[in-house]
Amino acid sequence: MKATATAQPVEVAEHPMESLLRMDRIPHIWCSTCGIGTAVTAFAEALKRTEIPLEKVCVVSGIGCSGRIAGYIKLDSFHSTHGRAIPFATGLKLANPELKVVVFSGDGDIVGIGGNHFIHAARRNMDIVVLCINNFIYAMTGGQVAATTPLTANTSTSPYGNFEQPFNIPHLAASCGAVYVARWTALHVRRLARSMTEALNKKGFSLVEIVCPCSTIYARRNKLGTGLDLMKFYHDNSVIKHGADTRELDIEFQKKIIVGKFIDRERPTFLDAHNDWLKQRLKDKFVPHGGPRC
Repeated sequence: MKATATAQPVEVAEHPMESLLRMDRIPHIWCSTCGIGTAVTAFAEALKRTEIPLEKVCVVSGIGCSGRIAGYIKLDSFHSTHGRAIPFATGLKLANPELKVVVFSGDGDIVGIGGNHFIHAARRNMDIVVLCINNFIYAMTGGQVAATTPLTANTSTSPYGNFEQPFNIPHLAASCGAVYVARWTALHVRRLARSMTEALNKKGFSLVEIVCPCSTIYARRNKLGTGLDLMKFYHDNSVIKHGADTRELDIEFQKKIIVGKFIDRERPTFLDAHNDWLKQRLKDKFVPHGGPRC
């Protein structure tokens, strides 16, 4: 009788990102050719490069397409209500200063509904990282006009074109006091990962804006083609200009997009300033041989 070979079990190689993603929740919900998945890949690479222990990193997001990011990353993560990701992150940082707190959410969440929180967190120089997915529209909730929608662009609430001047996110952050400000598109994966790594290693309020294609809502309403067409547009129309004046970084509808690292500076964080004041206060209160000073 002829012996038959026993089938050997096939070993399945672990995905390079498996240690950083909640694989039980994959596949994700994002549309085909959406840039959010690419941004998450860049973030995972940045987490590998940084020397910060992962148990000391937490991610906060709000509502919308980008708000799902926190649920896919295998870190301590939190969903907040729409527009409240930054104050939630501020509370985490103040409660546990050892944490590296990352806000990873969308333009509507961060600079639209949460715009006031964004301004004051940058002004205070809270030691948090803000990664802002900018797809120019409220994509998940129906395609409404956003605070970042370029002039003349079509949305469900501006069917004849947008006539409100959009926010220049890097300039908003820089003018309010952010210590690190950069912008890349979802096409610039390696540069984006490097920029995220720098932001994670920076002390103070750091912002990385990620210009991201929304092929389902934004591109369809504006007849811009597929997600691949948008990526080709970013390839042909992105101009790398490190150190550019942030006042000149407005994004116009289907025009050149200036990308790069614009701000990298030092200034005391909110906690640094508070702790310095507290130390001086305690020093003044207890004076040798003189008793407490009134």
